[in-house]
Amino acid sequence: MRISANFDGGNIQVINLDNKDDIQLAIRPDAGGEFYQWFNFRFEGEVGNQYRLNIINAGTASYPKGWENYQAAASYDRQHWFRLPTSYENGVLSIAVELDCSAIQIAYFAPYSYERHWDLLSAVQRHPDVDLEHLGLTLDGRDITLVKVGDEDPSKRNIWITARQHPGETMAEWLVEGLLNRLLDRECATAKSLLDKANFYIVPNMNPDGSVRGHLRTNAAGVNLNREWQTPSLERSPEVYHVVNKMKETGVDLFYDVHGDEGLPYVFLAGSEGVPAWGERLAGLQQDFVAALTLASADFQSQFGYTKDEPGKANMTVASNWVAQEFDCLSNTLEMPFKDNDNLPDPLVGWSPERSVYLGEASLLAMLAVVDKLR
Repeated sequence: MRISANFDGGNIQVINLDNKDDIQLAIRPDAGGEFYQWFNFRFEGEVGNQYRLNIINAGTASYPKGWENYQAAASYDRQHWFRLPTSYENGVLSIAVELDCSAIQIAYFAPYSYERHWDLLSAVQRHPDVDLEHLGLTLDGRDITLVKVGDEDPSKRNIWITARQHPGETMAEWLVEGLLNRLLDRECATAKSLLDKANFYIVPNMNPDGSVRGHLRTNAAGVNLNREWQTPSLERSPEVYHVVNKMKETGVDLFYDVHGDEGLPYVFLAGSEGVPAWGERLAGLQQDFVAALTLASADFQSQFGYTKDEPGKANMTVASNWVAQEFDCLSNTLEMPFKDNDNLPDPLVGWSPERSVYLGEASLLAMLAVVDKLR
């Protein structure tokens, strides 16, 4: 038996490999030590053998409720991901593996590698409507890259999309991949109509340092980027600092911040109802956007989600709240599950990269439904 996590996005610590029925592992915390839940490792053994992998520090992870009814993601070829039988009891997450091949990759959710991130940027830049802009560097010296789609006509609306502020929420970049590919499809009428009316500013990965380091939630300094929007700094959160400055340059008419939720087995939006700028206009836009996304994707629902903030009580350090207030615009956090969508369960794959991609495509329909009303 052999276990390795010494690769892009890898995270696991081997405690004991002596017993194939009780392989003891632990998740390595993010920088700063406050958060951990993401794991991603390669397991090697004998074909046909059964193994039980026990993550013994799961009970003190950031979101223990995330383990309830959770099934670990796995792949033999790192292309097609499925779910493994997984149970959680007495603070231990147990993953059952019967090997069909000699090696398998097991992760909290299907990874979106840094290499794939660069493949995405390289592919989309070939489109005539796309320009890549280097916004700045992360603390580890990685690029913060903005994908600009459109002609930057000032008469058009400006739609901003960010993903992976929390690096372990890899479904967010899968969604952006689907959204970008559909937006750049020359045969897609929805995309053509949207680009006639709006310019897009998309940051597919807000936190490349945390992504490569195998973090759940923080950057290289151990900072939760989605609590930095009111006062970002080059010392703590250059990723947010550079994006905020670019937003102030372009303006924002619609903001879509894409995330994943550990505990709730649903796709939902968290709006900005608690910001001081909230009023009838933003409430009407929010209602129209929710209705359109409900029609565009059967995976989306509005019954389950976070409790709405009371008027004037929003946390203004959160991206969607800060942007809504700063630009008086429609602004949402989109959440997808790490588990499955309980409204449309799929026991084999659960929530998956493919379903995230389709939701990205559907999101464009909802944006088209409201784009004429944004100003």
